[in-house]
Amino acid sequence: MDFSNLHTILRSLYDEMMPLCEDMAGVAQGIAGLGALFYVAYRIWQSLARAEPIDVFPLLRPFVIGFCIMFFSTVVLGTINSVMSPIVQGTASMLEGQTLDMKKYREEKDRLEYEAMMNDPSTAYLVDDAEFDRQIDELGVTEIGTAAGMYIERGMYKVKKAIQNFFRELLEMLFQAASLTIDTIRTFFLIVLAILGPISFALSVWDGFQSTLTQWICRYIQTYLWLPVADLFSTILAKIQVLMLQNDISELTNNPNVDLDGSNTAYTVFMIIGIIGYFTIPTVAGWIIQAGGAGNYNRAVNTTAMQVGSGAASVAGGVAGNVAGRAGKLLK
Repeated sequence: MDFSNLHTILRSLYDEMMPLCEDMAGVAQGIAGLGALFYVAYRIWQSLARAEPIDVFPLLRPFVIGFCIMFFSTVVLGTINSVMSPIVQGTASMLEGQTLDMKKYREEKDRLEYEAMMNDPSTAYLVDDAEFDRQIDELGVTEIGTAAGMYIERGMYKVKKAIQNFFRELLEMLFQAASLTIDTIRTFFLIVLAILGPISFALSVWDGFQSTLTQWICRYIQTYLWLPVADLFSTILAKIQVLMLQNDISELTNNPNVDLDGSNTAYTVFMIIGIIGYFTIPTVAGWIIQAGGAGNYNRAVNTTAMQVGSGAASVAGGVAGNVAGRAGKLLK
């Protein structure tokens, strides 16, 4: 199964679903227009009631949001995707480079294993049919037991290699399936966020829903980063496999008779860790960008400053009262 084609289909699906954003833009414009009416009217009335000059700059906010809703696909989604796409391309190129290295070293390792077994007469018949036939022909009729043992050992070796290849291919397929699962959920979330994005922008015009705008942008970027984080995770695992293959190649070069069963087991363990680790990608992407952090920090600082100011005022009032009291006693 070619998983790269499935990832390409998901990207095409996202592009095909983007025109649906225009269907929501009309509804969103109505919601935003009504919200802008109340937004502007309330602030003008508030300024007039307090006999204060009208600050025009904050009143432009609903009009800017309305402009973003009108051209949501090109202005909002186009800008975010254009900024984030180089990150996706960069991590994809990193993964591709490590994958190519892994394939090259795996082929080198298989070649060294084959040559090491061919150079040893006691194991050459296990991997080469011609060598097996030659050794069988050299055995006489009286050595039927030895020939039967060779057949059994060759069969057991093939079964062992078949089981190892089966588990390796199964784990690699599950690893690719986990990657495809993350990409599918990511594409689904991005499509939903993109289609309903104009509604989120429209609701942010209303008082009490201003944070909807920043939260939508935060959620969209977080979801968009799932794919780069997944590629980085795959790149790290591919690099680990490359290092393991390099170590195996070094050992085979120095000692052709080395046993690599432990290395194969470690490879299996890392593949299982990779499959489990893929489902932590949304959490890692959430660490990269968060909305409202600065606002909460400023709110906490302002609250602390107000509390300190109130405490200082209380202390100053108490000190002033004590001084005034003592001064009054001295005057008496």
